[in-house]
Amino acid sequence: MPEIFQLDFMLRAFAAGILISIIVPLIGVFLVVRRYSLMADTLAHVSLVGVAIGILTNSQPVVSAVAASTLAAVAIEKLRAVKTLFAESILAIFLSGSLAVAVVIMSLAKGLNVSLLSYLFGSISTIGPVDLYMLAAVFICVLLAIVLLYKEFFLVSFDEEFAEAGGVKARSLNLLIVVLAAVTISLSMRIVGILLIGALMVMPVVSAKQFGLSFRNTIILSILFSLVSVMSGLFLSYYLDLASGGTIVLIALVIFLLSFFLNRPQ
Repeated sequence: MPEIFQLDFMLRAFAAGILISIIVPLIGVFLVVRRYSLMADTLAHVSLVGVAIGILTNSQPVVSAVAASTLAAVAIEKLRAVKTLFAESILAIFLSGSLAVAVVIMSLAKGLNVSLLSYLFGSISTIGPVDLYMLAAVFICVLLAIVLLYKEFFLVSFDEEFAEAGGVKARSLNLLIVVLAAVTISLSMRIVGILLIGALMVMPVVSAKQFGLSFRNTIILSILFSLVSVMSGLFLSYYLDLASGGTIVLIALVIFLLSFFLNRPQ
C-alpha cells in the first residue's frame, strides 16, 4: 500500500475531499446559472471574519466562520429581496466590507500566524475527525435538499419570476441555497482555503457548461471535474510538498482551459 494511504491525516483529507468535490459543484451550479458566482467569493471573505474572530478570542474558528457566513448569506438575500440595490452591488459591499473587518481584527490579533495562514490557503494536515463529521452532515443535507427540491431549484435558477408565478417559494429556496453555500464554504476552507474555495465552486461548473449538455449532465460532469481536481491536487500537494488549495484550483483552471479550447467555435 502506498505511504500516502497509511497516514491518518491523508485518509481524512481524501474523505473530506470526496465530500467537498460533490457538494461544492452541486451548489455552485445553481449560483453560476443565476449569474451569482461572486456569492461564493463573498461568503468566503465573510468566513475570514469568523476565522479571525475565532483566533482572536481563542475559540473555534470553524464555528465562528460558519456563523458569520450564514448570517451574511441571510442578510444578502434579505437585501436582494428588497430590490433597491443590484445584487452585484450588495455582494461587492459585503466582500470589501468583510475583508476590511477581517484585516482590522487580524491587526488586533497581532497579524498573520500559522493557524490563520492554514485557513487562508488550506492545510490538509489540519483536518480532524470533527471537521470530517461536520462535512458529512452538510453533505447529507445538501444531497437531500437537491434531490427533494431539484425541480424547484431548477425553476428558480433559470426564471425566478416564472417560478413564483407557478407557486414556488422562490425566496425561501434562494435563502436555502445560499445558506448551504455559506456552511459548505466555511467547512471546506481546511482543504482549499478561504481565498480559493470560491474558485472551486465555480470553475468545474463553468468547465462543464462548455460542453453544452443538459442541466443534469452538466451537474454530473462538474462533479467529475471537481473530483479530478481535488483528488489529483491532494496527491500532488503531498508528494511535491505544495499548498493543497492552490494545487487543487490550478488543476481546476487547467481543466477549464482545456474545456474552453476543446469547445470553442471553429
